[in-house]
Amino acid sequence: MRTSLPSNVHTIRETAWLLGVDRSEVCRAIRLGKLRAECRRGQTVIPVSALLPLLANAGPGVLRD
Repeated sequence: MRTSLPSNVHTIRETAWLLGVDRSEVCRAIRLGKLRAECRRGQTVIPVSALLPLLANAGPGVLRD
């Protein structure tokens, strides 16, 4: 349930929606170290501070090389 997470983080699903990519792309970016993630309450979340640079440059292939 979203209300249990602080507003300064997003789930993988929310991050994918914000960036306009598939969830697998977000997971891949985390695995490759291109996107910082944290584990909170047993759930992988992405801090908003890690998303801001990506959102500023959002476009096709935002997580790709």
